[in-house]
Amino acid sequence: MMSNTDKEVKKRIQVLAAHNAQKFKGKANPGAVLGAALQEFPEMKDKVNELRKNVGAVVKVINSMNLKDIEQIVKNNPLDQTKKGRKELSLPGNPKNVVMRFEPSPSGPMHIGHAYPLSLNHHFCQKYDGKLILRISDTNPENTEIYAFDMLAQDAQWLTGNNIAQVVIQSDNMEIYYSYAEQAITKGFAYVCKCTPEQFKTYTQKKKPCPCRDLPPEEHIERWEAMKTTAPQGSMVVRVKTDLKHNNPAMRDWPALRINTTPHPRQGTKYRVWPLLNWAVSVDDHTEGMTHTIRAKDHMDNEKRQKYLFDHFGWKMAEHHYVGKINFTGLKLSTTQTKADIKAGKYNGWDDIQLPFLGSLRRRGYQPEALVKFALSVGMTQNDKSVAVHEFFKQVNAFNKEILEKCYRYFIIINPVLVDFKEAPKKKLELNLHPDHKKGGRKMKVEQEYFLSLEDTNSLTDGMAHRLMDNLNFVRDNGNYYYQKGAYDDFRKTKGKIIHWLPAVKDLVHVTILMPDGTRQHGLGEAGLSKLDVGDIIQAERIGFMRLDSIEATPNSHPHYDLHGGNGKHLTFWFAHK
Repeated sequence: MMSNTDKEVKKRIQVLAAHNAQKFKGKANPGAVLGAALQEFPEMKDKVNELRKNVGAVVKVINSMNLKDIEQIVKNNPLDQTKKGRKELSLPGNPKNVVMRFEPSPSGPMHIGHAYPLSLNHHFCQKYDGKLILRISDTNPENTEIYAFDMLAQDAQWLTGNNIAQVVIQSDNMEIYYSYAEQAITKGFAYVCKCTPEQFKTYTQKKKPCPCRDLPPEEHIERWEAMKTTAPQGSMVVRVKTDLKHNNPAMRDWPALRINTTPHPRQGTKYRVWPLLNWAVSVDDHTEGMTHTIRAKDHMDNEKRQKYLFDHFGWKMAEHHYVGKINFTGLKLSTTQTKADIKAGKYNGWDDIQLPFLGSLRRRGYQPEALVKFALSVGMTQNDKSVAVHEFFKQVNAFNKEILEKCYRYFIIINPVLVDFKEAPKKKLELNLHPDHKKGGRKMKVEQEYFLSLEDTNSLTDGMAHRLMDNLNFVRDNGNYYYQKGAYDDFRKTKGKIIHWLPAVKDLVHVTILMPDGTRQHGLGEAGLSKLDVGDIIQAERIGFMRLDSIEATPNSHPHYDLHGGNGKHLTFWFAHK
């Protein structure tokens, strides 16, 4: 028996499907409805297959209704008034003057795993009119790539709609870290330890101080100066004094700064002593006035370590919130492995279309709002979550489709075949750039010869009435194509396929579509594509959404270079999704 909650979900799906169907002449798209439902019922994300079944059943019913009945449902259920909606993510206490940060390591650019926490930070800063800082954590010279700095900033600005208020690079703060280290040593709540890791572990396991801990501050200042000048790497480390009786040995006198003589990509050999994570984060959170943070739950112990330092200095600590990890199954998100694969020539770069990095999604035409909507649908939860790659893209594609649904439509024919339609009339057509537009915008002159796709010609049934979309009806018989005259030239008379086409004229463009698996599809596109600029996103009828990546002269190597038609332009698109 269906519960009240189940009934509420099903009723809401009907409303969402009706609104979607109204936009598309009575035919709702199951993927778009599923995406909208997940936005409103994030608690169903772990039961997405069950939800998809319900969506499919409801969409089937809606699509069988006449448009008048669908419009009545829409009229009776305006989205802005009936939206069930998930509880909007909020911070406790309705805070003001919020300052938050997102802190990636510059080992490479951002991938989809970064998009989740960054989107949450962005959401809260937008909600509370706050300030979002991108803090690039480059205090480990051995894991820093110089090219990653600009890439990280570009990715962050793109995902947040240029709402990163400040970009902070930690290696620019070295003198600040040093200043606070000297204060901590002088005040006696930090010290320079010469013990080996093994020796120190022995002391901490016994909950006893090491011999260095209680030396006078003057001795530790001398050691600190030696760390910055001559002391060998690994010979000394600055430690923060904590509770030596703490139940967790990792909390006892944690390391704060260490010697690393590896040249830094930005600072060279200017600095020999580098802060570890807890020192750098604590100092930066204080100096930048951090009020709230969102970070992975594996940082919970780091908060406890940092609390000692905040208490020593008398600083106010930010309000920390934690989220679980999203494990994207079926995807390789390792920057180390990707870096090696790029070097080996497996990929063309960090934005190779086959990679799940933000640069790749950006070139394909994905909109940042789609990734933000996905993050909000997951919500703030400390539970780890496994998401299969196909489920991730189903949800993100549905969100992205909602955003791109107003894109202009064009005909592109893959693997074009020249067809002569017997007795087809010469005429001028003007097709709409979008189904919602009534002003045309796509002017075409047609005669007897057309380009059809090889796939379509192979699938036609002889003797059955088929239709060239928004043009004419035809019948194929023994490889010949015949125009159906008079009353038969009515789309309601067709029982066969409705296919897209191109007129065989000389102002067509040559097209290549780069697919997500790295393969390429080649064909011809209508003349209006010549007016596009690089970066424009279109919907190719019956193919999908794609972004124009380059415009060049048609190379002789293009598979359809010698076909009738072609104005010398070669457009390369990156495919996003259907």
